[in-house]
Formats: sequence, structure tokens, C-alpha cells
Amino acid sequence: MRNSTLNVASVQFQHKAGDKAYNLSRIADFAAQAASQGVQLLAFPEMCITGYWHVTKLSREGVAGLAEPLYGPSIKAVNKLAQQYQMAIGIGLIELGEDGHFYNSYVLCMPDGTHHCHRKLHAFEHESIHSGNQFTVFDTPWGIRIAILICWDNNLVENVRACALLGASLLLAPHQTGGTNSRSPHGMKPIALEKWQQRHIHPAAIEAEFKGPNGREWLLRWLPARAHDNGLFIIFSNGVGQDEEEIRTGNAMIIDPYGRIINETWLAQDAMVAAVLDLNLINMSTGQRWIRGRRPELYGLLTESSGKELDAREARFSTAATHPVD
Repeated sequence: MRNSTLNVASVQFQHKAGDKAYNLSRIADFAAQAASQGVQLLAFPEMCITGYWHVTKLSREGVAGLAEPLYGPSIKAVNKLAQQYQMAIGIGLIELGEDGHFYNSYVLCMPDGTHHCHRKLHAFEHESIHSGNQFTVFDTPWGIRIAILICWDNNLVENVRACALLGASLLLAPHQTGGTNSRSPHGMKPIALEKWQQRHIHPAAIEAEFKGPNGREWLLRWLPARAHDNGLFIIFSNGVGQDEEEIRTGNAMIIDPYGRIINETWLAQDAMVAAVLDLNLINMSTGQRWIRGRRPELYGLLTESSGKELDAREARFSTAATHPVD
């Protein structure tokens, strides 16, 4: 039976590159804070245990030095917190798979000691990190099905729709984004490092960046539509602050199945936002009703190759025009 409500929270925090002990300490701090507020599901950002953008500059041996199996010390530590607080806790790291490959993975540690792992479908962070090949949708003790999509996975509308068709009504969307150098002329652009470094002196300047087209405004162009069109809640978590030469814009956010923002922050600091989800919103949400009007017989084109597909790294970093002019 589905619960009528679910108390959730999303965290933004500035990780330290490669410093698992520090990053796990911040996870423990926020878990304690969330537990004091009765949170049942707590989401942290992508690769928050290992660190993120510095990985692009590592050798394969450097990546191997950060990677852990799912039964490694980091997951064991978070599993312990999840059981201690009887709270599901989602964290990101580099996974060393049983197949010997590395993955950008997100693990939701459950209160009963089990966990669910999603491997990023469109991994581009390092040539030695492989992309996953499966959607991750699962049942929970609260009577709802949860999906996980990591950062760029959410940019592809097909991925979110597939999760909805698999029965998901809540999507965990961990990110490391904001202030990136998009190849699109009107996409996100870098934020000057000085604005972050001087945030205590000129707080209005960094707030404007976090709220503007390189942060929140960019999210609002597409993220609420993913929630609305598929009739699901979205918990968006993100890094915040300087990550190598880029500035992560935080904007931890919780969105309802109508695409409405329930809670969010644009603080230029580590922060957590929480909300009690009204799960009764799901059934008759616009997106859930629209999905019932689908005509699958028309959609074969979506599963056919156009001949223009690129692998994840090429798609993310290519400067070539999508429709070259002769």
C-alpha cells in the first residue's frame, strides 16, 4: 500500500577532490541533520564521495585509485548511516564493477541494509569510465517506485519517459552542473572563479549567477517539464562551489508531478532543502493522464538509429554542428 506522504530532502555540498574521508564526514553531518527533521529519503549529488571534475584530468591509474566495489568501505559507511537513522540515503561514487570496469554510479542505501545502484547511462567524465546499460527503477517500503538518472541521463527525454513507463513516480536526479562551458551558443557558460572566491564580500554577484542563465534559469528550461510530462516527483541534488575551473551552482530542488517547485535554495554554500511529498498528487497528475493517451505503434522511430548518434564523450564535448551546412 502506498503511503500518503514521504519526507524527503536534497543536499548540495562542495566536495573535496579525492578526499573520501572529508566527503563522508559531510554526508554524515547532513544525515544527522535530516534525521532530526524526520527525513525518510535523503539525496546527495553525483560522485560526491570521490569528487567530480578533477577526475577528467586523472590517468586510468588515478581513476582506479578512487574506484570502489559496491561492498567497499564508502558504501558500508553510508549503509551504516541509513540503518542507524532508518533513512534511505543516496550517494554518488566511482564504482569498480565485478566485470573490472569503472562506472559513474549512484547508490541508494536503504534502511534495511540493502541498496540499489544505477550506473550512469551517458558517462563522459573519463575515457576509462563505462556507461551503464540499464534503467534503474525499483519498489520501496513507501509503496512507490523510484528511478535514478544521473546528470546527463536526465537531458535525454527518452530516459525519463522510460522510467515513468517502468512505473516510477519519484526520480532521483543527482548532478554536478552549473557554470559549465556548453557548446551551445545559448547554453550554460562558465562563471568567473572570482565571484565564488569573493562570495562573502559580494554576495549579490554570486547569487545573481546562481539564479541566472548559468544556474537556476537553465534548470527551469527543462527540469520541471521532466516532472510534469511524466507525472513524477524529482529530487534534484547538485554540487556547489568551485570544482576545478568550474563553479557548481547548487540549486538543490524538489519538484512535484505538476512541475511545481516545492522547495529550493540558491544559497552559495552547503545546504539542504526538505519537503513532505503529497503522494496523492501522482495518480491524477497531468503527465500520468497524458501517458494513458500514448500511441506506441507510432513511436518505432524512437528506437531506430538516425545515423547521427555519438558516444557519450563525443556528444558532450564535440564542437561539430549537429546539422552541418554544405
